[in-house]
Amino acid sequence: MSEQGGAHAGLDDAALACRPTVYAPGLLDGQVVVVSGGAGGIGRAAAWLFARLGAHVVISGRSEEKVSGIVAALLGHGLKASGWPLDIRVPEQVASFFDRVWSELGQLDLLVNSAGGQFPQAAIDFSVKGWNAVIDTNLNGTWHMMQSAARHWRDASRPGSIVNIVVVTTHGLYGVAHSIAARAGVIGLTRAVAVEWAPLGVRVNCIAPGAVKTAGWKVYSPEVRETYRNSNPMMRAGDAWEIAEACVYLGGPAASFITGELLTVDGGGQLWGETWTTGKPDYFRT
Repeated sequence: MSEQGGAHAGLDDAALACRPTVYAPGLLDGQVVVVSGGAGGIGRAAAWLFARLGAHVVISGRSEEKVSGIVAALLGHGLKASGWPLDIRVPEQVASFFDRVWSELGQLDLLVNSAGGQFPQAAIDFSVKGWNAVIDTNLNGTWHMMQSAARHWRDASRPGSIVNIVVVTTHGLYGVAHSIAARAGVIGLTRAVAVEWAPLGVRVNCIAPGAVKTAGWKVYSPEVRETYRNSNPMMRAGDAWEIAEACVYLGGPAASFITGELLTVDGGGQLWGETWTTGKPDYFRT
């Protein structure tokens, strides 16, 4: 399963600055892209790729220090970037954030909702606080971002695109039921508003990563992490760059006739295996 944490070994800023891509230089010249959770993991890789393709990338995150760090790294490579701290769970902060994007940059072309998080635990042991924290961030926070972006596009009479990073909800992921519930809600929202917002020229899609290695894996035990490469028939974990390239495809001009879709990037995991973030119970080993 994916984690919206920091870059893992081998995909630090130096690697992200030169990792080969299938996309042509200048593909996104003149565009403005917002990446929530862009200071780490999948969001950080997406921010680098969009910026390298010519977009002005605006990064949000709860840590001002981390947001400033990725913005400085991008600017240091001659790329266009801005970033401001944001708690996506607070609608008023989200509205102010998008007001600032339009005020300072005059447009928005794509929103990538990568912010989120969860913790591995048996569902029967969830506390009310733990459940609400995951739902509030992964479902409510994503919705606040989607709605505010769409309202600005409507008011400006401009088209737009949204890509929501979710998880594989239909097969084989256990120990994060709160995140499954929240992300399933995002998928449902995506399909509903893809129809409602089509008259506005707004496309809305989801990407569901499988086992994608980032520093967020540190919340899982070494024994659990060792099983992740067996969760798909390709027998390896993916990396954040592979998800970033999917974001460019689904959010960009190549997918101009695609909306309301869920693109699964999991090495065939839906057809193959299972992932137990809490360790596989002995009951299922017999």
